[in-house]
Amino acid sequence: MVFNRVCILFLVAAAMSSPTMSSATEFIVGDDSGWTLGFDYQAWAEGKNFQVGDKIIFKYLEGAHTVVKVNATGFQKCIKPPANEALTSGNDTIVLATPGKKWYICGVGSHCDLGQKLAINVQPLALSPDISPSPSPVAAKRPFLMNPHWW
Repeated sequence: MVFNRVCILFLVAAAMSSPTMSSATEFIVGDDSGWTLGFDYQAWAEGKNFQVGDKIIFKYLEGAHTVVKVNATGFQKCIKPPANEALTSGNDTIVLATPGKKWYICGVGSHCDLGQKLAINVQPLALSPDISPSPSPVAAKRPFLMNPHWW
């Protein structure tokens, strides 16, 4: 009986003290304009904080555009990779799973050359600001005394 109470107390304390991760954000690329021609995607991305776990959603008329993930050279020169796996649904969600630079272009005709491309920098997952600091080493060395009859 005492063992069960101690286990429950330990689990509750562990859950309360574990760091909470910030929640993922969903970004609709281009906001209300969506993924289209004649939009400045670099200006749109400016000042946004993309983090690991966030999602970017490309919305466009199916068949009118595609979304192709490329490298820096492909982005600068609008070159689709040979084994291109273009997204074509018109409502494409990409989970930002790793930190670093990410590049996306439209693979239709000269759309990329006309500016339909997006470069973002994904930051590592940040912890929520409400995380309390770890206990000092002195406090951690004190024995935990608990009266088994307190409950």
